[in-house]
This record gives sequence, C-alpha cells and structure tokens, in this order.
Amino acid sequence: MHALAQQLNATLQQEAAPVLEMLSELGRAIYFPKEGILSQSAEAGQKAKKFNATIGIATEKGIPMHLGLIQETLSAYAPKDIYPYAPPAGKPELRTAWRSKMLKDNPSLAGKSYGNPIVTNALTHGISIVSDLFAEAGTPLIVPDKNWENYELTFGVRRGAEMVYFELYDARGKFNSTGMKAALLAQLAAGKKKAVVLLNFPNNPTGYTPTAAEGDEIVAALKEVADAGLKLVVVTDDAYFGLFFEDSLTESLFGKLAGLSPNLLAVKVDGATKEEYVWGFRVGFITYAHASEKVLAALEQKTMGIIRATISSGPHPSQTFVLKALQDPRFEAQCAEKHEIMKARANKVKALLDAGDFGDAWDYYPFNSGYFMCLKLKGANAEAVRQRLLNEYQIGTIALGETDLRVAFSCLELEHIDELYQTVYKAVKDVQAGA
Repeated sequence: MHALAQQLNATLQQEAAPVLEMLSELGRAIYFPKEGILSQSAEAGQKAKKFNATIGIATEKGIPMHLGLIQETLSAYAPKDIYPYAPPAGKPELRTAWRSKMLKDNPSLAGKSYGNPIVTNALTHGISIVSDLFAEAGTPLIVPDKNWENYELTFGVRRGAEMVYFELYDARGKFNSTGMKAALLAQLAAGKKKAVVLLNFPNNPTGYTPTAAEGDEIVAALKEVADAGLKLVVVTDDAYFGLFFEDSLTESLFGKLAGLSPNLLAVKVDGATKEEYVWGFRVGFITYAHASEKVLAALEQKTMGIIRATISSGPHPSQTFVLKALQDPRFEAQCAEKHEIMKARANKVKALLDAGDFGDAWDYYPFNSGYFMCLKLKGANAEAVRQRLLNEYQIGTIALGETDLRVAFSCLELEHIDELYQTVYKAVKDVQAGA
C-alpha cells in the first residue's frame, strides 16, 4: 500500500477507528498523490511567476488559448473561468458558495462539524464515490423497495454490495423506519460489521418525503443501530432537495445525522442538477460530517484520489455557470418562482386523484414533493399499461414492477394534467378488459 494511503489510514485509526473500518479495500488503498502532476502544477501556480511550464493546457498572451467561435457564445465569462482544468475537488469559490447555501437551507447544520463540499460530476458520480470508498462484495446496502434503479448498478453490479430492501411505507402510509431498523439489526445479527444506508428524499420514484416527526423516527432508529455496534455510512441522496410541497421535512436529514454516533458517518450527496434546473451541467457535491477536522481532511484526500483516478476533475465551465447563478441577487426569487410552478402541478395531480373518479383503476402512493408520483394499478400489469399508453395514445410513463406506474408531473403543464390521467385511466381499463 502506498505510503500516503497508509498515512491517511493511520490518521483515521487514531482519530476515528470506526470510520476506517467503514472503508472498502479500495477506500483504504486510495489516496491523492501529493507529488504528482497536479500537486506540482498547483505549487508552480503559486510560485512560478516568470514561466509556468507545468500543467497541460495551452496559453496565448497570458490567458488560456481558445477558439474565437466558442468564446463568442460565452462572452460573458472570462477565459480563465471556463477553459483551464478545474481543481480535482472543484472550483474553490463554488465549494464555498455551496457550503453557504447548504447552511442557509439547513439550519440544523448550525454548530455541526462537516467538511467543505467536494464537487462531483453530478449526483450519480457522488453516489459512485460513496460506493467506491465504502462498499465491496458483501457490504449490505439498505434501501427502500421503491428506489432509484441506478443504486443497484452502482453498488450491486459495480462493487458487489448486497442489496437489502425494506418496504418504503408502513401500514400508516408513512416512512417505514421500523422496517429499516429491522433490516439493519438483521445484518448485525448475521455478523456484519458495517452497512451503507441510502435515504433519498424526495423519493424517486414516489415523490415522498417524511414529515418532521418521521424524520425524528429515522434518526432515532439509526442511532439505536449504530450504538448497538453496526457501523453505518448513511447517505442522504438529496437530488430533489428543496422541492417540498406540503407536510414534510424541509431540510436534509444530514444535519441531524451529523455527529449522531461515533459509529455513524453522515454523507450528503446533492447538486445543482434539480435545485437550479440545470440537468445537463452535471455539477454535484459530496460532503462528509465528522467531529474531527483530521478525519474530514483524510476523507477529502481519499475522495480526491477517486476523482483523480476516474474523471481527473469535473467540467470547469458548468462550475462557473453555477457559481455565477448562486452569486446573482435574482437567484432565490427565480428558484421560488419555479418551485411554485412545480407545487401547483403536484397539488393539481393530488386534487384530481382525490376526487374519487379512478378508484377502480388504481390507488396511489403518498407523495408530497419532488418530480414524481406512483400509481398502484388494480387488475392490470404496469408494463402492459405502459405499452398501451405508448403505442395507442402516444403517452410515455415508467412501469416499475407488476403494479407500479410512475408519472413525472414535473414535465406536465397544468392544462394537460387532467387529460393525461384520464388517458391513463382509459389505458388501464383497456388492459383490464384484455385489449
């Protein structure tokens, strides 16, 4: 093992032995090279005032070389803010701005110890980093039965983790914290030493976010399991953060999980993707919470090692675009405007479904946030209904399992919502009748 990795592991062993035990074999072995090209180039950037012949970009007349035809479309930005490589951990100003935004959006973080957000190539990359650092063959990944399918690819297929599911909803139609705790305690009883827990709110595919009381239940359950001896990496996948419409948490659970137990490492994965409506920019963040600054520094170095070994660094232009948006005084007002549009769509869907006209075709799972909602079809296969909608009515939906049909109200204008659900109802009746 490289000496730098050994140093990082020694720091973790001294400062937080449970965190070292949470790491995968890859997580233990990874490090960020301090004597490589990037570190030497960074040093040269500070001291090489005469000539800097280090990093592999081209310059011309003191600025990054670029094509005029490209700069014409980006004339609002200085070449230095879009053409050079971004640092592996991301543009420093962006990291600082996102940290400030996190604290403003999540007052529960006040007084908590957590690291500077590290820039990722959007949310999927952040989840992948968690998987690389903490999961390997046999590591249990605890997730609800209704979840984003990419978790299985990222943790199960790529890293060999054991997928462990619990029912998302309990008998009350609330988040099933009892089922989550039972799934975790079963891992402890089976002799497992660690587990990764993924909490995705608002949930994809159901659009559900727990209430504040349910959030407290989740936190209490995780603390009980961690205090019982199972080492937990608890990841809040906050992809749809901020899109809370009614009766739900309005903060990430990351704040309440930070510092909860020595056996629990809280990790926040979020990004500008949905929060700023910039899906194609691919700018995300990963943030760790721990009482020890040395532990946070070691985890940052290991994360940078994963980034260096995979994508080297994220795209600079989109980081600059996001930073400029965060710095603009119009940012909050424009986000609020889009939030109200999304909320109106969700409320109209719920009012339509609650009118009672579709009870013979489906029930629906509770939803209060995000982009999606899920129908639970009656007497009709979800894939058959999906195919019927697509081929007969030219409407696209997502079939999940035997009964569940996901509808994204995020891309439906208010005036189209009634027609869409009336047509889904027609398709379900068609399938029920054997069409």
